[in-house]
Amino acid sequence: MTKWLEKISVEWVLRLGLGLTHLYSGLDLVRHPSAWTWALRPLPEFMRTLIGSVGEEQYLRAQGAVELIFVVVLLAWFIPRKYVFAVASLIFVEMLSILILVGIKGDTFRDIGLVGAALALMVLLKKKSSPQTIHESR
Repeated sequence: MTKWLEKISVEWVLRLGLGLTHLYSGLDLVRHPSAWTWALRPLPEFMRTLIGSVGEEQYLRAQGAVELIFVVVLLAWFIPRKYVFAVASLIFVEMLSILILVGIKGDTFRDIGLVGAALALMVLLKKKSSPQTIHESR
C-alpha cells in the first residue's frame, strides 16, 4: 500500500479533487440553476442586488460555465502550470469569499476543505516553479 502512495503525485490528487468537485457543481449549475438559488439568499444585500441585475438563474449558469472552464484547466495535463495556479487562486478567493460573506453554516463548512485544497495546490505549484531548489536536511 505504501509503495502505491509513494507513486501518487500530490499535485494531481489536488487537481483531481478540485476538478471533480467543480465538474459536479458546474454541470449542475448549468443544467439546474433554479436548484441553486438557495445559495444566493445568505449573501449580503449588495451582492444579491448585483446578481439580481443580471438575473439569478443567468448568474448561476454563468458561474457553472466558469467552473467548467476551471475543470478543463485543472484536469488537462497539457495546460501550463501558470494557468493551473491562476485557477487554484481563483478557487481559493471564491471559497474564502463565500466563507467571509456567508459565514460558516450547515451548508458552507465543506468550503473550508476547498479553501485548503486550493491553497495547498497554489503552494505546491509555486514551489515547483521556483528557480531555487529547496533542500531539506535529513
